Amino acid sequence: MANSDTDYALALHGGAGAVAGRDYAVTEKHLRELAEECRGWLADGRTALDVVERAVAELEASGLYVAGRGSAPNSAGHVELDASIMDGESRKAGAVAALRDFVSPVQVARGVMEKTPHVMLAGDGALEFARSQGFTEVRDPLSYYKLPVGVTSDDIRGQAHGTVGAVALDTHGNLAAATSTGGTFGKLHGRIGDTPLIGPGTWADDNIAVSCTGTGEHIIRAGGATAIAFRYRSGISLHDSIAEMLDEVKRLGGDAGVIALTRSGEIAMPYNSQGMKRACVSTTTPLTVATFA
Repeated sequence: MANSDTDYALALHGGAGAVAGRDYAVTEKHLRELAEECRGWLADGRTALDVVERAVAELEASGLYVAGRGSAPNSAGHVELDASIMDGESRKAGAVAALRDFVSPVQVARGVMEKTPHVMLAGDGALEFARSQGFTEVRDPLSYYKLPVGVTSDDIRGQAHGTVGAVALDTHGNLAAATSTGGTFGKLHGRIGDTPLIGPGTWADDNIAVSCTGTGEHIIRAGGATAIAFRYRSGISLHDSIAEMLDEVKRLGGDAGVIALTRSGEIAMPYNSQGMKRACVSTTTPLTVATFA
């Protein structure tokens, strides 16, 4: 969707859990406004890493998606959050899993990347680290969390899913990716999907940045983002690299969506679910926002 003349590029997703027939005008408006804001940050020379962190933090805080404020309690009755972030140039990465009641899991994930020698912290360890670093906690979970747009009480009783993510190419030629989720509704206490896993859920290197969304168990088993990245590195086209991974997810019984961005500025946002809330823009690509085909 772009060419080698691209100076910067961005793609966002609000999850591949969109249900056909439901109205997502509110989320599309939000994605459009956020993509416009991100375009300004990139045009001003902000790094891809800063932009994907800030974009995902905005998606988490909005309460419109199954991440951050839009997350639902698990089988134990509390919210557990997952997020990851990766810088393509350095391959540095950070992640948190099963983190309870923090406003921005992706900010905590970046903290793990920059303030510890580790890639992932989980559960009580992630919570202790987030508190020690002064990240903002959710003080009243009962009033803070809310059903996101397009989600019903029936979805809460099922295994509906959703995620948010961002990939960016900055004016310095660097790539980054970030992903965040509240996980599947009705999930077991302690369940962790692909989102906080560097590789399946999130990946960025010198050539490509990828954020996945969908049924996490199937994405993990299909290789997820790194399966796409390694195919692309081997010379397979971006379109075919993604299609092969999505086909494997489908074969295994799941559904998924992907946003991916290459160093040349090529953008892809395919999915095999009913819909995926998404937006993209670049120096050479007009702003595009959609949920369904």
